[in-house]
Amino acid sequence: MTGTRVFRALMLTVPIFSGCGYHVAGRSAALPKTVHVIAIPALENKTTSYRLEQKLTAATVHEFLAKTPYRVVSNPEDGDAVLRGKVLSLEAVPLLFDTTTGRATTMLITVKCEVTFTERSSQKVLYHTDDFIFRNQYEISADTTDPAALTSFFDEQDPALERLARDFAARLVAAIMENY
Repeated sequence: MTGTRVFRALMLTVPIFSGCGYHVAGRSAALPKTVHVIAIPALENKTTSYRLEQKLTAATVHEFLAKTPYRVVSNPEDGDAVLRGKVLSLEAVPLLFDTTTGRATTMLITVKCEVTFTERSSQKVLYHTDDFIFRNQYEISADTTDPAALTSFFDEQDPALERLARDFAARLVAAIMENY
């Protein structure tokens, strides 16, 4: 090989071994050094959807535990930082329909929240938004002969609600960690 070819080959392999500055996503500790424990009391539910706040809170706790190095507690007095939120609205709009029955098969779900993340000792607001919007599409029951398919989407036992809560929590935790 000529010197030029060797140089080019080295230049192509250097980024592979140097790591290019990448790190494992979701494992950053970007918050102030004084924050080790995050308190997440139950979100307030300003909607008429039963137990929605419980599903969203549980999913948010799980997401913080899975994607960050922080410990999570429920009592605000026990945390170095406190995440408080209010679920302001929940909207479900039919998006796709079955052409044979005319029933909705896919819904566009929109959740609007107010979120505040505060360092407890200094009362410094680390993250705040009055307008945290989460929007995603979800399929409803494949049984289009079931007239309760749409209402069962929000049934507390429905796997679709669990998916909604997990997706919501992933977006919320990412927004907090990335926007600090």
